[in-house]
Amino acid sequence: MTSLLTQYGTISRRSISALLAAVVSLMLLVSDPSAAMAKPLKIGTSGGPVADIMNFAAERARQQGIEVQVVEFSDWVTPNEALANGDIDTNLFQHLPFLNAAIKGRGYKLTPVAPTYVMPVGLFSNKVTNFDQVPDNAVVAIANDPVNGARGLQLLQKAGLITLKPGVGDAATVLDIVSNAKNLRFRELEAAQLPRALDDVTLGQVSISYLLLSGGNPEKALIADGFGDAHYALQFVVRADRKDDPEIAKFIAIYRSPEVKDYIAKKYGKFFVPVW
Repeated sequence: MTSLLTQYGTISRRSISALLAAVVSLMLLVSDPSAAMAKPLKIGTSGGPVADIMNFAAERARQQGIEVQVVEFSDWVTPNEALANGDIDTNLFQHLPFLNAAIKGRGYKLTPVAPTYVMPVGLFSNKVTNFDQVPDNAVVAIANDPVNGARGLQLLQKAGLITLKPGVGDAATVLDIVSNAKNLRFRELEAAQLPRALDDVTLGQVSISYLLLSGGNPEKALIADGFGDAHYALQFVVRADRKDDPEIAKFIAIYRSPEVKDYIAKKYGKFFVPVW
């Protein structure tokens, strides 16, 4: 019995010693914040060139002591949901018309804090080389989200294929077409699907980012928009209560540096136009 008590007493003393050591370690960690791993800045973005540029900037940030986690999304709805829910700290994938429509439609308390570059959208075709070749009753693919669909319709108007009601701008839908001489038929698809639809339609509205991601050649655009137009500049967006967050501001300053601008110019040329 005595040996058994001694055995358990020894175990008890060892347990207490281990507990005390853990408490001391925790106290040291709290007193020295540098000993704890910094929480990474989570930044949401779309794939392809947008993510490529973000990863380049993130590496520059890490070299300056800011840990960044780039979170890629495959659609244009989830990044704002994730931001509104606090799953990420900021996102970069959308221009102001898209953001304003998302805020109006879903009640997000989000705000833009810095423009970056303009990513043009073009009309592409695997079947015709100019708009005169577009046949009657041709099928045209445009984005299915309201703002970017309107952008596609405005390109078609610029190409002389349709006429829209005056003043509809970013709110344009197919219901606002007042003249359609070739009786074009419209197929509305998610933006990421539009490059793959070019074999099935006569014309397609395609974002340069998704086109490059699919291996397409942006030089083949029959018409494009957005070159240097700040209206379509992609924006860093945050929750309204973090618009003055110093950590986010520091990363944005790194992103909007001459080094990143030079990287964009060398890799993407005229198709991605910085506005800072």
